[in-house]
Amino acid sequence: MITVLFVLQIVLAVVLTILVLLQKSSSIGLGAYSGSNESVFGAKGPAGFLVKATFTVGLVFILNTIALGYMYNKMHNKSIVDTIDTKQSTVPTPPVMPKAPAAPAAPAAPATK
Repeated sequence: MITVLFVLQIVLAVVLTILVLLQKSSSIGLGAYSGSNESVFGAKGPAGFLVKATFTVGLVFILNTIALGYMYNKMHNKSIVDTIDTKQSTVPTPPVMPKAPAAPAAPAAPATK
């Protein structure tokens, strides 16, 4: 199932890219190659159809991305940390350091009268 969604994701990405490039902009982009399609798409031409198609394909792309993420996380929810054997202590114990000798006691102060 994940393979089907992944292939669909690639197809949607390509279709979405083409739809965005076909739309008219200030520099026309690839919209110049679409020709005069007013009779096919209606009186407004391809502009209204392309906007709706781009929105629809974009929405399906986002939903497919969410579904892919959910299903992949459901299948591969184990971490590599889960495979570590915690029964053995692999951490070495630190070496025991000898204690420093105690400082000599200070001499008693002479008695003052």
